[in-house]
Amino acid sequence: MTQNRIEVLAPLEPGFETILTDEALAFITALHDRFAGRRHERLAARMDQRRHLDNGRDLRFLPETRGIREDPSWRVAGAGPGLHDRRVEITGPTDRKMTINAMNSGAKVWLADQEDATSPTWHNVIDGQINLFDAIRRQIDYTSAEGKRYELGATTPTIVMRPRGWHLVEKHLRYTDPAGQRSPASGSLVDYGLYVFHNATELIARGVGPYFYIPKLENHLEARLWDDVFTYSENALGIDHGTIRATVLIETIGAAFEMEEILYELRDHCAGLNAGRWDYLFSIIKSFRTRPGFVLPDRSALTMTVPFMRAYTEQLVRACHRRGAHAIGGMSAFIPNRRDPEVTANALAKVAEDKRREAGDGFDGTWVAHPDLVATARAEFDAVLGDRPNQVDRLREDVEPSARALVDLRIDGRVSDAGVAANVSIALRYIESWLRGIGAAAIDNLMEDAATAEISRSQLWQWIRHGVVTAEGRLVTRELVSAELDAAVAAQPRFDGDRFDDAAEIVREVALEDDFPTFLTIGAYSRYLVDEPVSAARAA
Repeated sequence: MTQNRIEVLAPLEPGFETILTDEALAFITALHDRFAGRRHERLAARMDQRRHLDNGRDLRFLPETRGIREDPSWRVAGAGPGLHDRRVEITGPTDRKMTINAMNSGAKVWLADQEDATSPTWHNVIDGQINLFDAIRRQIDYTSAEGKRYELGATTPTIVMRPRGWHLVEKHLRYTDPAGQRSPASGSLVDYGLYVFHNATELIARGVGPYFYIPKLENHLEARLWDDVFTYSENALGIDHGTIRATVLIETIGAAFEMEEILYELRDHCAGLNAGRWDYLFSIIKSFRTRPGFVLPDRSALTMTVPFMRAYTEQLVRACHRRGAHAIGGMSAFIPNRRDPEVTANALAKVAEDKRREAGDGFDGTWVAHPDLVATARAEFDAVLGDRPNQVDRLREDVEPSARALVDLRIDGRVSDAGVAANVSIALRYIESWLRGIGAAAIDNLMEDAATAEISRSQLWQWIRHGVVTAEGRLVTRELVSAELDAAVAAQPRFDGDRFDDAAEIVREVALEDDFPTFLTIGAYSRYLVDEPVSAARAA
């Protein structure tokens, strides 16, 4: 095996040694030796594409890949064992309590989220791997501070793990390449590599397989890179080619123009695509943020029924079913509140409406973010699917791929004073939660994660940039948003260890400055979530 050239720059908590073994780190080293350079090339290509969009170039279906789209003969590998029926998937972070709750939720699949629902503290990254390791082997339990005990029930969902995207790094691990150059490890390769190394053989023995949700892809060449990672891993670990299965989140506007190409590149390993609605909205705002005709109204008006979102989801179902892939719907943000029956009734009604639309449109399954929503979502898909595991045979030939429809953002709606205040409050409170290590937060009876916080801050930036006037007649300026932020901080109940002041500083940097950071989490991670021993080691 490749010599280990990954340094651990942070303290090892109890149990970490079971994950960060020499053999596992050597495998991570091998992944970096083979793929770190290509990862950097893909990230550089993203920067080029952003410059093109900023300069007015329009997205289009690629003429050079027309042959792939027009060839009716190819299909993807499709569902692996345990993935044929995905009618309800629950998403959530991988802390120990949430792991057990997800595994006991009654969902068909658990999306074990090491990305947008996880704040990437050193503890969360490795503790999540420990919890996955134990859950797969059914050796996980948890006792709360109040003495409540959690353990697995008899029936558990298939696990599909989501690693971090290509753009994120893991600064607590340092990679030295064969030439002696040092750099932070790739968050993607660390999350993926530790999971597949420790669990692939065990998962196969238990009748399923190593399955992944792949986030933030922007084009088919990034998918090709993942496919090569999968093939290398299968060879290195001695498992059959095609055992690994991936479901790709279509959550960037660039990927929406290359859905069939992404399926094609991953065809030996692909189970399907997912409509990652919140990151998709963020991507649209980010990609066209400087264009006057692309300014969107309040987030509350950006529902799945507006024309450009309908076009995106219907074209996704068509692409998937044409190639034998599952189409998985997105997550409604509404969540129940067990202490407020009225809030719960509203959430159940909203979720039922959302899932009824998805099932009717041809999706094979959907996401929920709370165990109490599983039954509601399942009822809507049961009504359409019956005893069938999916509806991949529904081809949606009535849908015509349309570039114009994907970027026609003309919808009814205005920016309101309440919309400005809501975006400020959500961004502030979510980032404060994230800084304390909590990556999925219930805010105003909605489940917020990094993607929804990105929408909030990017809309504020865009409204300031274009001098939007609210429905009530106020000009959205830096001064106005800064005042709203001061008021939001003052309104928060303070507590020992809160991070509202730090969160406000981040909001100002990512929403009020002239430059637009591509992701708010990149700078915030480096400044606030990297443990001090790492900084000391780097300086040494």
